[in-house]
Amino acid sequence: MIKNISVIGSGTMGNGIAHVFAQFDYKVNLIDINQTALDQAIQTITKNLDRQIAKGTLTEDQKSATLTNITTYTSIKEGVQNADLVVEAATENIDLKLKIFKELDELAPEHTILASNTSSISITQIASVTHRGEKVIGMHFMNPVPVMKLVEVIRAYQTSDETTKAVMALSQNLEKTPVEVNDYPGFVANRILMPMINEAIYALYENVAGVYEIDTVMKLGMAHPMGPLQLADFIGLDVCLAILKVLHDGFGNPKYAPCPLLVNMVTAGKKGVKTGEGFYKYTAGTKELVVSDKFKKS
Repeated sequence: MIKNISVIGSGTMGNGIAHVFAQFDYKVNLIDINQTALDQAIQTITKNLDRQIAKGTLTEDQKSATLTNITTYTSIKEGVQNADLVVEAATENIDLKLKIFKELDELAPEHTILASNTSSISITQIASVTHRGEKVIGMHFMNPVPVMKLVEVIRAYQTSDETTKAVMALSQNLEKTPVEVNDYPGFVANRILMPMINEAIYALYENVAGVYEIDTVMKLGMAHPMGPLQLADFIGLDVCLAILKVLHDGFGNPKYAPCPLLVNMVTAGKKGVKTGEGFYKYTAGTKELVVSDKFKKS
């Protein structure tokens, strides 16, 4: 029975995953090498719980219980020693993830399931560096985790039926909707989403239309809640670029080649919301969409 959860990485996805497990009364060890990052994660979780209280979907007692269920660690060894499931939510970097999973394989109990929240990196490759390939799986949560219902459950070539069933059931316990997919580059979500975002960037790059116009067409014409360029900013342009590279390398198909404009923006440090500017400019305290000066029509 899965009761104790360890989450590796306390960034946006990691703290969101910890929040959801803790809210549903799982004991969560949130692990990060940086204590300041852990402190910020707890602050973020607290703010998000307060937001749920304001909406009437959570009580003060439930908030208190959720926070009590989370313990922070700066040591992986200490943080995973009693884990039934570890969810890795570190930076989308293959070398880092392989290093973490080798370490987890050595430190976590034999029965522990090892999951990655990767949005595109091969679960089969990750599983190959462990001695428990049948217990390695992908749990791709969507951002923001407390709100989004989907969990993309990715079976590596080695993943057992038992592990898959356990993770599917666990996701349902979190009141999420798990969808089982097989391990191919980009899985389902990003294999479909990223080429659309890339094509929107190409439409801007080739001067078909402006930022606002491209996003408006997709919002009003296709009923998307957010235009593809705004969504790219929200995801992080560096993350979009990394996923497109995985798709391009994995399939060898030029249709996945990242738009040169995307490459230049990431190189220039314009990565979207996280840096304050991408296709739009982001100012703290305002939700108004303001197109970046770089893309404003003269």
